[in-house]
Amino acid sequence: MIAYHFPPLQGSSGIQRTLRFAQHLPQFGWQPIILTANTKAYENVNSAQLSEVIDQVSVYRSFALDTARHLSILKRYPRILAVPDRWITWWLASIPKGLYLIRTLKPDVIWSTFPTATAHLIGYTLSRITGLPWVTDFRDPMVQPDYPPNPLVYRSYQWIEQQAIRYSAHTIVTTPGTKKDYIQRFPTIPESRFRLIENGYDELSFSGVLPQQRAQQGKQLILIHSGIIYSSERDPTIFFEALSDLLREKRVSSDSLKIILRATYNDNYLQQLIKRYEIESIVSLAPPISYKEAIAEMLSADGLLILQASNCNNQIPAKLYEYLRAQKPILALTDPEGDTALKLKSLGINTIARLDSKLEIIEMLQTYLESIQKKFTQDIPIDQLYLNSREARTVELVHVLDEVVKK
Repeated sequence: MIAYHFPPLQGSSGIQRTLRFAQHLPQFGWQPIILTANTKAYENVNSAQLSEVIDQVSVYRSFALDTARHLSILKRYPRILAVPDRWITWWLASIPKGLYLIRTLKPDVIWSTFPTATAHLIGYTLSRITGLPWVTDFRDPMVQPDYPPNPLVYRSYQWIEQQAIRYSAHTIVTTPGTKKDYIQRFPTIPESRFRLIENGYDELSFSGVLPQQRAQQGKQLILIHSGIIYSSERDPTIFFEALSDLLREKRVSSDSLKIILRATYNDNYLQQLIKRYEIESIVSLAPPISYKEAIAEMLSADGLLILQASNCNNQIPAKLYEYLRAQKPILALTDPEGDTALKLKSLGINTIARLDSKLEIIEMLQTYLESIQKKFTQDIPIDQLYLNSREARTVELVHVLDEVVKK
């Protein structure tokens, strides 16, 4: 299993997909071997989740540098040293390492996950050299209109994506929209080779976690957004403008509402917006915390917030599945026709407004807050909830792997 995002890296929800697959695969007869990057390549680390790597999982790390941090002069570096991404050195070191592991441990299948693009490049190279079947996992679409924005990077992504689709035994995607997109873009590839395995929540991470203790806040409701807020794909500008209007008209106040944006990794940009719209009294930024602490915070919140622009209609934020398990009311500011909204609607959740519509946000936010004040609970049937667990997703992966080795 080739994955850049793996503990002790901090700051990416993508860590959970590989980590949880690796945790659950042994109970279904598969022994995971992880090939990841050395910790020097990680800008932010947190060792808390290393203890969750079970004994049955073998983890091997190969040399990797982050071009932006290790090969730049005055914060500048030749673009060619970051194609397809800043961790291209990981590919150079992982080929001999991977060949050694294949020779000594004799795995049945190579599995690699994007992001990062280099992970698929490693998987492609090892599969072509050894002849081992290759399963590719796309947590996000790799190439989209105008993405990546740099032409050189775009061409490299496009080439890697084409090789991945052409040579992999199966291509796994995380949303229905991405699957449909790939089927349309690659009409010569049998549809049966594209498989949908969504993200999920990890039940073990929730077990034993108690909601954080909250000081008495009277009637103040606390909403949490947990995770990265991109300036484009999750831009909260219109949301902040709506909050500013509500605050000015005294329809919300610091006594009635508090919104916490946790671990945005975009604090400078967001702080400017918060100041511009004069909403400091109800919106605050909060630093990263451990995964279990983040879960405890979700459990203690009155409501949970999703931000997803229409240019990401084929994506579902991984945090949504933790939100579902937390069983707290969800407010989704997203396109009603996108995969995120359709997922929520399939579970009976309809508190949805477009991220770029101030009027929709104002109307839905007031309805949402009123429902929370009336003690509305978001109860998803246990059987439906389990189907969104990491364990259930691992069963789906096992079916794919079993098919591959039987061919």
